[in-house]
Amino acid sequence: MPLLDDVFVALSRIGVQGAIFFIIAASSALYWRRPAIFLYTLLGGLVADLLSFLLRLAVGRDRPPLRFPDPEPLVRVPGNPSFPSGHASAAFACAAILAWLTPLPKVALFTLAALIAFSRVYVGVHYPIDVIGGALLGLAVATALRRLVEGRRRSAQVPQ
Repeated sequence: MPLLDDVFVALSRIGVQGAIFFIIAASSALYWRRPAIFLYTLLGGLVADLLSFLLRLAVGRDRPPLRFPDPEPLVRVPGNPSFPSGHASAAFACAAILAWLTPLPKVALFTLAALIAFSRVYVGVHYPIDVIGGALLGLAVATALRRLVEGRRRSAQVPQ
């Protein structure tokens, strides 16, 4: 269906390395005058993307078009392996960090992340398990960052 093809190709493009979430984070940081929103979102997205890339190299799973020629993918097939999805990793890490740091609607943030993740399956360059693994990795990165930041805040408040 051409209309859905265009929608999911667009979602796949705006989700490259968390790009749409960096725009949301930058806008939020400016609006609420809290630069940490952008910095933490950028850090979380980049760490999630880097970890997913390293895991893809370690796992080495072929992408769907390399194993199944039909249907033809709707976007260029990346030259690296498939598991886990970098789009899903970055999207879920960024969505979780923005949900933590801003009053933006959590459902909207995670819906956008889920749509970006699903777009990678729809356009034919990932298996469903790739995006599930990527989403879990992104959530783990966001959780680790949050615990690290909150732990540092608590330790800074404890009188010595």
